[in-house]
Amino acid sequence: MRKIWLTQPAFHAILCFLNVPLPCGLAGGISFCPHVWFRRTAIRNQKARINRRIRVPQVRLIDEQGEQVGVVSTHEALMMAEERGLDLVEVAPNSDPPVCRLMDYGKFLYEQNKKAREARKNQKIVEVKEVQIRPSTDNHDIEVKSNRAREFLAEGHKVKFNMRFRGRQLAHQDIGVKMLEDIAEKMRDVAVVEVRPTSEGRTITMVVAPQPTKSGAAKPRAERPASPAEQPSESTQA
Repeated sequence: MRKIWLTQPAFHAILCFLNVPLPCGLAGGISFCPHVWFRRTAIRNQKARINRRIRVPQVRLIDEQGEQVGVVSTHEALMMAEERGLDLVEVAPNSDPPVCRLMDYGKFLYEQNKKAREARKNQKIVEVKEVQIRPSTDNHDIEVKSNRAREFLAEGHKVKFNMRFRGRQLAHQDIGVKMLEDIAEKMRDVAVVEVRPTSEGRTITMVVAPQPTKSGAAKPRAERPASPAEQPSESTQA
């Protein structure tokens, strides 16, 4: 049977993944904490300098509660971080001395990634829907396709009209341009022309986008009862 050898970091990473508790000191005088190693491995590729990567002799330290500790040696700040099970993170490298903060950097990155995922999930993706039209399309079919385009616009998508020509129809592209302009004019209440009719070989395309909402528009005022001074007198009513 073939034996498989694991390196010490790989072995302890597996145990850390399985949530197996281990002491930070191992036999043979080797000091190694798998949980610290796992956390440092997760943030190895980050741009911020943390822990032993901070090479300056002194730092201005902020504790995990946001309180100013003052200017201390980097070695002392690292000892405080290790005692509290936190990381020493450089947050303002251009200051003199650099500003560092005590925090759980792995947890901080996890929360940042979680917020980014939620932002992407709530972000509305705008798609470009295509509607195919030919110069020989009758008015009824154009009306049906225009209504379909209105549905796309109501959902917040853009609509691209493609008018394809065949054979001798290429000699009358002005007719296709006029048809697309008429469609844009009829849809002016819900759409704006983003790309005017443009010839692309045998096809003329036009892109329309949803009408922008006027967020700053004033809302109509609710009617209020007339004050006694504004109410008509009996002589006026007569």
